[in-house]
Amino acid sequence: MSKSERLFELLTLLRSKRYAVTAMTMAEELGVSERTIYRDVQSLQLSGVPIEGEAGVGYRLGKGSHLPPLMFTEEEMLAMELGMRMVRAWSDRQLAAASHSASRKIHSILPDHLRAQIGAFPIEVPTFHVGSENADRNELLREATAQFNKIQIHYETGEGIVSDRVVQPLGQVYWGKVWTLVAWCELRNDYRSFRIDRILRVDSLADTFTTHNEKSFQHYLAASYGCEK
Repeated sequence: MSKSERLFELLTLLRSKRYAVTAMTMAEELGVSERTIYRDVQSLQLSGVPIEGEAGVGYRLGKGSHLPPLMFTEEEMLAMELGMRMVRAWSDRQLAAASHSASRKIHSILPDHLRAQIGAFPIEVPTFHVGSENADRNELLREATAQFNKIQIHYETGEGIVSDRVVQPLGQVYWGKVWTLVAWCELRNDYRSFRIDRILRVDSLADTFTTHNEKSFQHYLAASYGCEK
């Protein structure tokens, strides 16, 4: 994390609190040393941010530090909150952490009545998936897709047939209960989809691949479902 990113995170953290926060607490939340927090607070103060407090007591934002509220309706904000909770529950650890960070940034500048409504939001999404083996596999597959790395999968079909395939991962589709990997199968020389919970092992290969108009996640979606990403 760069210094500018860290300063923004620190400012977001202070905005989300109504009371003084100690340097130790901020250091733990941001994963840095207390000395770094003291330096960052000083940098923000010198740049004109009205941070009140002192070392050993805690810090809080003074008057004139609030951004104008985001222009979301109550239903829009609740829809976003539900989406964030679903990401935290049904994606992987990296995306769950990113969702937590995004939520904190948004909540820190919401008006009080919206923040209170989100706190009392009567919909919960259990997070048993995000810490599972399948979620770890989602993350690995997502990284291979982003880096255009071919992978070898050890896959078991619904009939119990096990095979090894070298595939080019193109994207993932979430069906509300299971994830599927969309890939170009080098054995079949065509698109194939694989249920991620039936992938027994994934090995990332050194070989890379390229996409084009007739071989891409967007092309697969358009050909299969008549829609484009």
